Amino acid sequence: MSERTIALVTGANKGIGYEIAAGLGALGWSVGVGARDGQRRDDAVEKLRAAGVDAFGVPLDVTDDASVAAAAALVEERAGRLDVLVNNAGVAGPWPAVPSTMSVDAVRDVVETNVLGVIRVTNAMLPLLRRSGSPRIVNQSSHVGSLALQTAPGVELGGVDGVYSPTKTFLNAVTVQYAKELVGVKVNCACPGYVATELNGFRGTSAAEEGARVAIRLATLPDDGPSGGLFDGAGVVAW
Repeated sequence: MSERTIALVTGANKGIGYEIAAGLGALGWSVGVGARDGQRRDDAVEKLRAAGVDAFGVPLDVTDDASVAAAAALVEERAGRLDVLVNNAGVAGPWPAVPSTMSVDAVRDVVETNVLGVIRVTNAMLPLLRRSGSPRIVNQSSHVGSLALQTAPGVELGGVDGVYSPTKTFLNAVTVQYAKELVGVKVNCACPGYVATELNGFRGTSAAEEGARVAIRLATLPDDGPSGGLFDGAGVVAW
């Protein structure tokens, strides 16, 4: 069994996920780079290794049961346990999509990745996380998933959206329930901010490295740290 802290980051071949992997690797951790695209995954691993990170590739499609099971088997074979899971993989779907005209199929597709994918990966990795002395789960959410912010007068979150935003609200709710169930596991949601990534056509106003900081902080929480919360760079975000 590896003596290093072992982390798995989904969607880690680019953008915020890559920067999370790089940040955790800089701490001396062994980091699994989870991604569907084989070439991008290999390129990310090579780049991380060139920077001195103990990185390893994990073929992973969060929407596919067999792929997720194979990823769990790979992590078990390599390390025997998992200390930190960062559920970063996500899709935007059509944006913006007003509820009155949005496609049910489009909603289903985004839920499959942004919510069910998190559940699928988390449940597959739980046996490995339970072998850790300080297990952490970080789910990548968004300010647009906060009902408090969505209903606050004067808060601008990009207009009406019936697809992506509700999937993040759903994810927030699921995260709370995991935190209530998994005593001894810190389970939290991160809001990276409006980051320039492929997800938003690089229209964001901050860099991926900056967006990764919240997830890295939650991945490295002390044993007396919070669980069941939503956080951004400034602290707690209201649900």
